[in-house]
Amino acid sequence: MKLRLLLATVFFSLCSLSQAQEFPFGTDKWEINAAGHVVENYEGKRSLYLHQGRARLKDFEFYTGIIEYDVFVTERRGFPGIHFRIQDNQNFEEFYIRPHQSGNPDANQYTPVFNGNGAWQLYYGERFSTPYRYKVNAWNHIKLIVAEKRAEVYINDMDKPMLVIPELKREPKSGGLGFQSGGVSAFHLANLKVTKQTSPVLKGKIKPAPVLSQGVIENWSVSSPFAESSLQNVYELTAKQKNSLTWGLLGVEEKGYANLSRLASKTPQINTVFAKVVIQSDRKQVKKLSYGLSDRGVIYLNDQIVAGGQNNYGSQDYRHLGTIGFFDDVYLYLKKGKNELWIAVSENFGGWGIMASIEDREGIRIE
Repeated sequence: MKLRLLLATVFFSLCSLSQAQEFPFGTDKWEINAAGHVVENYEGKRSLYLHQGRARLKDFEFYTGIIEYDVFVTERRGFPGIHFRIQDNQNFEEFYIRPHQSGNPDANQYTPVFNGNGAWQLYYGERFSTPYRYKVNAWNHIKLIVAEKRAEVYINDMDKPMLVIPELKREPKSGGLGFQSGGVSAFHLANLKVTKQTSPVLKGKIKPAPVLSQGVIENWSVSSPFAESSLQNVYELTAKQKNSLTWGLLGVEEKGYANLSRLASKTPQINTVFAKVVIQSDRKQVKKLSYGLSDRGVIYLNDQIVAGGQNNYGSQDYRHLGTIGFFDDVYLYLKKGKNELWIAVSENFGGWGIMASIEDREGIRIE
């Protein structure tokens, strides 16, 4: 009996593996859309020199398994990386490195991309990036092991995961595969090899997600997007601002932020949504609302403007990243009964988010 079970296990394991597939650059398997590119021999490898653009495999689907590739790293500022489970040009999973941040906590980044908007200002910290010192002016070997909802990243050391991603944020679906080279600098990429596996082995230990702090607003009604300029000098909301909107419900993720890009797509002009909740109060009273925005926001209570905020990249000084957190407070003068809290949130790039908390819930109910 034990022998049959062992043989069945071995058979299942073998069936879950497939041969590694290699995809040399310079063949018709690739579709490249970039400011500039060339396929050339560079530092001993047949490579793609990619500048501000994407290289996608044609007619290829990836779900779970192993992705390996090489990237030539310099100290230049840039964001060379891999897109996987690509649904379309606006929706995919992404991992990239920041060579100019070598050795720093944000030396690399995992982020989901929803509706064309990456979200490193929301997904930051040890579950999404980790310190790493790259080999400079040299090839670095990167391996991703992708399971259903988890992934691990190995760089140069193929035995120990450098980054454990405990939860891939997009719904698991088979999709395309390709590279991107963002930023001002071009990078060389080489030796893409993909091994499809149904049950890839993960080695890393999962660090638990942070527990939501007391008082976090966990669900938001989110409007259809509109132009930020339409609220300029609007100190009181009227039917004109409100009646044309449609709404969806969005829950928060770890740390308490809601990724608004899950529901909304933006253009340079149409870049704002309302996030709203109803606060039922048993009496007239004042409550402190702690909040965070990415990138900018205006807060209205019962249609009256009460506060605003700005947290976009570079808004404080040239080093300001615009990462989201409970960085600001406003005091809400609640009336007895129904109170509507509307927050207009506008986005440039890097993460479209809202988070808010009322720690003292005595005498109120949030709907």
